[in-house]
Amino acid sequence: QVQLVESGGGLVQAGGSLRLSCAASGSFFSINVMGWYRQAPGKQRELVASITSGGATNYADSVKGRFAISRDNAKNTVYLQMNSLKPEDTAVYYCNADFFLNRYGSGQNYWGQGTQVTVSS
Repeated sequence: QVQLVESGGGLVQAGGSLRLSCAASGSFFSINVMGWYRQAPGKQRELVASITSGGATNYADSVKGRFAISRDNAKNTVYLQMNSLKPEDTAVYYCNADFFLNRYGSGQNYWGQGTQVTVSS
């Protein structure tokens, strides 16, 4: 059973910073793309940032220059450093990852349980 466990959410004032972490555990061969999504009340879930196993990154326009995604492949962990936070960044943040379950390429996508980020004005 594969699991993604997030941590690091909380309440912060506008202009502040938070760092989210997401650790993968369980039985798998490797991890391909890892990413962070968010969902605000009444809105659709949206991609915030993603990173490949080789380190290539992709960001939503709304967070470029403020957020940074990174990963530690040895620890099967992805991070999201969030700086200059704005009230509109308030949402539940979800970790997502594409796993290769075996060496033959069998893949599966998993979600974490989500962590609340609240930015006060």
